[in-house]
Amino acid sequence: MFDSTYWSGGDTRELLPPKIENSFQRNSFNVLKRGFDIFMSLALLPALALCAVILLVLNPFHNKGGLIFSQQRMGRGCKPFVALKFRSMRAAPEITRSADCGLETDRITKLGAFIRKTRIDELPQILNVLKGDMSLIGPRPDYYDHAVRFLEEVPGYRERHIVRPGISGLAQTELGYIEGVEATGRKVRADLYYIAHSSLRLELWIFLQTLKVVARRGGA
Repeated sequence: MFDSTYWSGGDTRELLPPKIENSFQRNSFNVLKRGFDIFMSLALLPALALCAVILLVLNPFHNKGGLIFSQQRMGRGCKPFVALKFRSMRAAPEITRSADCGLETDRITKLGAFIRKTRIDELPQILNVLKGDMSLIGPRPDYYDHAVRFLEEVPGYRERHIVRPGISGLAQTELGYIEGVEATGRKVRADLYYIAHSSLRLELWIFLQTLKVVARRGGA
């Protein structure tokens, strides 16, 4: 459906046609996309409530701590917002790992590993979607402090924030979990490809690929 060599190297900015933000086609797409985001998020609210109840029962035995994990991330226009997730890791007083450090897998609980693999941990972000901070599909938002560094070191990183960040995105379905400054460059190219080639067809393709990842428990 697309040429994956776009995110294997080259100039990231060549992926963004200057006129794309102002075209009638783009505006029409945004209206349809936002309508779909709201409809699907409302439809998923019962699933969110059910999962919350089940985790409230299971957490004291398999994942001790609060139900919700909130974290400041970089959103549209490079502005910070608070992203919500079901907590999957043991609590830490503060985030100490740098942008180049790997995921702290030693802090992931057994129940947390399951909800991460099935992407259940992402369900609370439909509240972010309804609020307008996120979309169902789009570039995944990074932890704000790490994102500030990426702005300085990763070409094209600022441009990926001209749209709402997403719960899932092209970079996630094609590249998987990304760690470090160098790998973030590949993620940015995939994100810019998505922005430059936005269409209902591409949205549907990413949505179906995300369902496949969930079905095979391919989350991080």
